[in-house]
Amino acid sequence: MSYKLVIAEKPSVAQSIAKVIGADKREDGYLEGNPAIDATVPKAKKEVREIWTAEMLMQALEACDNKMLKIAFHLAFTATLRIGELLGLTWDEMDISEEAIAGNRAYIIINKQVERVSKDAVEALNSKEIILTFPSQKKNNKTVRVLKTPKTESSARKVFIPRSVAQYLIELKQEQDEIKAALGNEYHDYNLVMATTFGLPIGDSYLRNKMQDIIDELGLPDVVFHSLRHTSVTYKLKLSGGDIKAVQGDSGHAQADMVTEVYGHIIDEDRRKNAEMMENAFYNKENLNPQMKEDKGDSKKIEVPDGVDAELLMKVLANPEMAALLTSLAKTMK
Repeated sequence: MSYKLVIAEKPSVAQSIAKVIGADKREDGYLEGNPAIDATVPKAKKEVREIWTAEMLMQALEACDNKMLKIAFHLAFTATLRIGELLGLTWDEMDISEEAIAGNRAYIIINKQVERVSKDAVEALNSKEIILTFPSQKKNNKTVRVLKTPKTESSARKVFIPRSVAQYLIELKQEQDEIKAALGNEYHDYNLVMATTFGLPIGDSYLRNKMQDIIDELGLPDVVFHSLRHTSVTYKLKLSGGDIKAVQGDSGHAQADMVTEVYGHIIDEDRRKNAEMMENAFYNKENLNPQMKEDKGDSKKIEVPDGVDAELLMKVLANPEMAALLTSLAKTMK
């Protein structure tokens, strides 16, 4: 006996189709509803990528003799940049004046990015998104590099940078100006920070290859350039005592999920250290009678609700900005 299978989301549609092909009885094989609706979709395992610690990054910086890669490291780390944002930085969107540096107010503005797209895609993209298309260096290239606006509004941001990084940028600008004056009309002036000798945008593959050379030379973990954002977020969270909102502002994430996820990794590391201390104190018999640290002042005990991470809560409360916000909210509830 042969069967004809009819699948449709709505039973009425299945019945209509079945009737047309002569299988209008259930035993003839038509199936009401979509069998895929109740299917259980397997969850994709999230791959945990290795990242550099701040110590590893410092090691890479000290060994790096490539000027542009070194600048790229500094900017990606201190400003939490994506590689496209780094390549799209322009000199007119920053304040690295002497006054700004002296007052710790030097900053860069991230509002553009460089991407390589197919020539067909350029036509499809909204003309408002593309600021300019860079000339192709090879005639047969099917792709071009474009300078375009960020994908999301939250990606456009102002990031304050350390004085040392601002000084590195000043030195780079002076070098570029000297080269520009020497080359004259041969220099393609797009006002880019990350520019080649002739002013064209540096390719992301160039930075990745130079970074790989450093990794191979020093035996560092084999990470991708984008992981420097994770290194940056981790370091800033530790340095700021867990100021999630400020770090989110620097990273340009629309949601704080990624930042809080990194925060979770930091707490995991603290817990790992606890296990290490227990190993030394108890099993190595270094401190079988640990003493409680005395609380200074009259500290009040906080009852932590079930399901709340007490350690995370205490770190959040330790943040001055968060404490001020909670105090303000408490006053309004009186």
